[in-house]
Amino acid sequence: MSGIDKEFIRTLKEKVNIVEIAESYFSMEKKGVNFWACCPFHHEKTPSFAINEVGQFFHCFGCGESGDVIRLVSEMESLDFMGAVKMLAERAQIPLPELAEDDGRAAALKKKKETLLKILNDCAHFYLNNLSSGKADAHVNYILNRQIPANMVRTFGLGASLNYDDLPRYLLSKGYSRQDIIESGTVNEANGRLSDAQGGRLIFPIINSYGEVIAFGGRVLQKTKFGKYVNTKDTLVFTKRNNLYNINLVKKLKRTTAVKEIIMVEGYMDVISLYSAGFKNVVASMGTALTQEQARLLKRYVDTVYISYDGDAAGQKANLKGMDILKDEGLNVKVVPLPEGLDPDDVIKQHGTEGYQKCLDSAMPLIDYKLKVLKRNFDVSKTEDKRKFVSEALEIVRTSETATEQEELLKQLRVETGVSLDALKNDLEAKRPEKPVQKIEQPTQRKDSADATQKASRFVIAGLLFGEDYAKDVDISSIKFVNDAHIIIAKYIRSKRLMEEPVRLSELFEFFDEHTPEFEELNKILDYADGSGLDGEVGEKYFNDCLIKLKLNGIDEEISVLTKSLSGISDLIDRAKVAQKINELAKLKEKIKTGKNL
Repeated sequence: MSGIDKEFIRTLKEKVNIVEIAESYFSMEKKGVNFWACCPFHHEKTPSFAINEVGQFFHCFGCGESGDVIRLVSEMESLDFMGAVKMLAERAQIPLPELAEDDGRAAALKKKKETLLKILNDCAHFYLNNLSSGKADAHVNYILNRQIPANMVRTFGLGASLNYDDLPRYLLSKGYSRQDIIESGTVNEANGRLSDAQGGRLIFPIINSYGEVIAFGGRVLQKTKFGKYVNTKDTLVFTKRNNLYNINLVKKLKRTTAVKEIIMVEGYMDVISLYSAGFKNVVASMGTALTQEQARLLKRYVDTVYISYDGDAAGQKANLKGMDILKDEGLNVKVVPLPEGLDPDDVIKQHGTEGYQKCLDSAMPLIDYKLKVLKRNFDVSKTEDKRKFVSEALEIVRTSETATEQEELLKQLRVETGVSLDALKNDLEAKRPEKPVQKIEQPTQRKDSADATQKASRFVIAGLLFGEDYAKDVDISSIKFVNDAHIIIAKYIRSKRLMEEPVRLSELFEFFDEHTPEFEELNKILDYADGSGLDGEVGEKYFNDCLIKLKLNGIDEEISVLTKSLSGISDLIDRAKVAQKINELAKLKEKIKTGKNL
């Protein structure tokens, strides 16, 4: 967690209600103690995303994502921790405090990020000034040849790197250390020499969703055996797979206009060209294959994505995997057909805004596009090719989730192949895999590879954490937990008992960093947040059985340690004392097995 004062964080979370915040992002329905919604982090039809108003936390019983109100805002707004805190503080109308002095590591990390962002911002201005310096004729000519309007140059902050030496010299003169400018990704070091990582290129600043320059893309101005474009390497403030070019302006647009869909293109020039033509809801994946992180980023803004890659058949086929990633995240994916060999920038230049709009209007659902791509591999006038095409096409049709769509696709196959509709339907049904029996209204449960002891430990922690009556008088100090997350949570519950204060579930998220085994373990425990398995006589009996198992495990471990120590004890009296202790523990085991001493 950030170095900001922990008491302020707790005060902030008391001032804002997670249910009210969640309502601004998606619709919910109250059932029992929780509010339920379809999870914003994974695709689902049956709501398994619960918002607990009493505990002030959210938890998805399908994918396991969980967190407090700060994490919810962070995810939904594409903000870092401090950005989410600032937004909530403004909503609650409370001023932000200074960083806590005792949190040195968090404060140092924050300072490092601030330094890198300042370097990147200074670089952006340096490149911008170069472009208008009168020394960047090649860069200006490229801009003119590509017909980039002057206002778009300003909007996207385009700049120029004139050589390899000026930038590192400039940054050093500003007082930045060699280490920091290297870590920013703007400068490379080889054999002790510093050089501009984008030397000689036309510069495209990459700006994140809250307006910070985090990296650069650079375009060579002459033919080269290397790639035309180079992006900043991954750094502390930039991970390519997590970002999209122009997401900052899309976010700004969404604040003033209803943005229902986003156009996804391949590169910087496509974005600028479409934006200039009035299609402002456009982003680029910066030349990389689409990632799950990018799909989730898009999902925070829209439900529909138009894929508008160039008209090269081979290139579009290669991107099918990325399109499936978007679909798997619950996005409605449509593919924009472009004239063969043209990219969006070409279409705008040759056919104008109306020409590109016609392409958008002709966008086809992903499943139709897959069939179109598949057909390119076969000559259906040949019997063998036709049979193979039909067989593979039916596999695609089976992925459709509605009978109506399937029938429409089969009719299309009938026209393309001449195979009767009845035959296509029969073949479709013949190979249809049996659907597994599912209980209605039950969210998908995650796989759990934990052993019996860890599961027992989880159940005991859950009983203690959620205040079940049968767990209230249990002596927590008598239980030997092994898992780090369980130890920390048990210590927290015990401290609250000693201070006679209520357990605040939202505070648990302050103890663990995201994407760690401990955080994942907390998520597993929160799978009991709906009360399933904890209630009633069955829950109480299982809790006691788990408690017995944990206590017996603790005693067995103690006996094992004492037994091993005997070999190193020569004094008969001391050996007798250890043997007596082992005997006492053995008797205690028998009592615990009968349900006593719990």
